[in-house]
Amino acid sequence: MYEVLNRRDLAPGIVQLEVHAPLIAKKRKPGNFVIVRPTPTGERIPLTTVTSDSERGSITLIIQAIGKTTHILNRMQKGDHLSDVVGPLGEPTPIKNYGTVICIGGGVGTAVLYPITKALKEAGNRVISIIGAQSSELIILEQEMKDVSDELIVTTDDGSYGMKGFVTDALREIIPKENPQSVFAMGPLPMMKAVADMTRKPQIKTYASLNPIMMDGTGMCGACRVSVDGKLKFACVDGPEFDAHAINFDELVSRNKTYMDQEKFAMHLFQNQKECKAEATYEQ
Repeated sequence: MYEVLNRRDLAPGIVQLEVHAPLIAKKRKPGNFVIVRPTPTGERIPLTTVTSDSERGSITLIIQAIGKTTHILNRMQKGDHLSDVVGPLGEPTPIKNYGTVICIGGGVGTAVLYPITKALKEAGNRVISIIGAQSSELIILEQEMKDVSDELIVTTDDGSYGMKGFVTDALREIIPKENPQSVFAMGPLPMMKAVADMTRKPQIKTYASLNPIMMDGTGMCGACRVSVDGKLKFACVDGPEFDAHAINFDELVSRNKTYMDQEKFAMHLFQNQKECKAEATYEQ
């Protein structure tokens, strides 16, 4: 059992959990993720390890409540226990001194972006970061991102904070000014696709972190398969980061909708406090 050591509310529906996982904390690198199961009969979901503390033996996770399992995780308090935490999984981010890099985080994707941005800064890069959300109350890790960036730009869709518009609006202005050597994008698929479309013509190396449907996390089930440069890849073992210009985003968006009806059904039962019935339904 993996104890929740601390809980922090970051924004409406978004929490940060510090979880005791000493073996993972020792080996975790930027870009790695874990697969978490909150209860013995629950669903297994992938989550990025935002930070780790090897001396304390802990990892930090940031979770946005969207479906049933993330709602269960977001209800956890200090002293609660997760049933399973498996990792570190995936390939670490290719960290090196590129020169000038732009790090882009959309919504809770900023949680994925933060450890990568920190590592890129420590590698000697000039780091310009762009983080965005629908509104000011959903901006997370602003100070943390500012601390590891040479420049930080914040955007909101509704203009309630920072620059009004999308992260791609800020990126469009920065590219001709800074001539970046690389871009790292983390967030919703439409956002990452838009970033890739914008950096393709100027041939700026761009990485996108993918979070498709995932089950075992070891390349055995094939649920997380994605098409990259026309070849079959598994996000869990080949990724989660890939060349954004080679990803078939349209196919990935379609695949991520495969279990939408089942997800809605599980959430409906959960909201009506019928978790046991929902679990029995999926075990049949």
